[in-house]
Amino acid sequence: MATTAEPGASSDAVFPHFLSRTFQAFRYREFRLLWSGAFVSTIGTWMQNVAQSWLVLSMTGSAFYLGLIAFLADLPFMLFALVGGVVADRLDRRRLLLGSQYTQMACAFALTALLASHHLQVWHMMVAVLIAGVAQAFGGPAYMALIPGLVKRQDLPNAIALNSIQFNLARGIGPLLAGAALATVGATLCFALNGVSFIAVIISLYIIRASFVPARTDDSVLAGMRDGFSYLRQRGPLWHLSVLGFAAAFCGVPLLTLLPVFARDVFHIGATGYSRMMAVSGAGAITGALLYAGLSHQKGHGRMALRVQIAFALLLAVFALSKNLWLSYAALFLGGVCLIVLFASVTSMVQMATSEEMRGRVMSIFMLAFRSGMPLGNLAIATLAARLSPSAALVAGAVLMCSTALAFLFSSSGVKKL
Repeated sequence: MATTAEPGASSDAVFPHFLSRTFQAFRYREFRLLWSGAFVSTIGTWMQNVAQSWLVLSMTGSAFYLGLIAFLADLPFMLFALVGGVVADRLDRRRLLLGSQYTQMACAFALTALLASHHLQVWHMMVAVLIAGVAQAFGGPAYMALIPGLVKRQDLPNAIALNSIQFNLARGIGPLLAGAALATVGATLCFALNGVSFIAVIISLYIIRASFVPARTDDSVLAGMRDGFSYLRQRGPLWHLSVLGFAAAFCGVPLLTLLPVFARDVFHIGATGYSRMMAVSGAGAITGALLYAGLSHQKGHGRMALRVQIAFALLLAVFALSKNLWLSYAALFLGGVCLIVLFASVTSMVQMATSEEMRGRVMSIFMLAFRSGMPLGNLAIATLAARLSPSAALVAGAVLMCSTALAFLFSSSGVKKL
């Protein structure tokens, strides 16, 4: 089959070909199983995230606590992700993921019981997100390192894009279901369904067969981490990609954290409106992932990522300053497109440049850069929002994100050559 349309080819021939490329990785049974299980589980996670954010805001009335909970959720990843990357290169990645899922499921059910019995307090949620965060610190690198073993190398960028679709499709569905549950039964149902949703990914992990066989080694964990950093230093653009991911997460992700404040105080649309905003952002992310999946075979990912980050920064500023709900919806949607194209393209470039035996460690370093940007950005932007205003805080983040991308674009960075 030709990889490009012949001159004069009709759109009827081009469109099915584009769709075929878009869903290429679904041809692999193991990938389909993992994708399906993760999709169900991620829907539950987003239901709990929405309910938890609204609950924290209702209990405290403070944007600071929203940022604090988000910071605590990602703090364990900052502390233990590098260890998790070494472990992912030395143990069965599938079993490591199973332990992570069981731990997170237990946390969800514990919060469900506390909320149902009217004993839930803010500190309970802080402890739960910390424990779940430790599980994610070990499960995250294992999950990212597992995906390349389920598809052929040439289909890896497509698999990464489809994995982004899974996450963001759930990010669109989960908040809508959470909004319906909050308006009828209450937050307890969201927490309970999240616990149940982990069963899907646990079943898929028991079924799939992964090809990775860890090498035997007597090296210490610290030596394993040093090897990972040494590997990245020998491949300069990987460091630059990590910086790019950190900047996008630090400046852009706090938008989602502060959405409850904009929904309540700027647009006065309540919990249902907040969940709708989350769904619009998720719909944009799905669109972006589909676009990237269909175009993932093309070259020039580095320059594309830098330009998309600049566009994302501009959209973030538009949302922050907008007083028109429909304009804000448009900025959220297009911002979702940019964020997922940026994340998928950068992740693909890192994965394609990494050898199998180092994948867990390299991905843990990259994920640490990306994920540490989330809690640090949430804490910094939420603090700035409390002292100035949410709008001013997001504009400051937009300026910083745009400046970072421009610096890479007009420098001699190797990212532009990827």
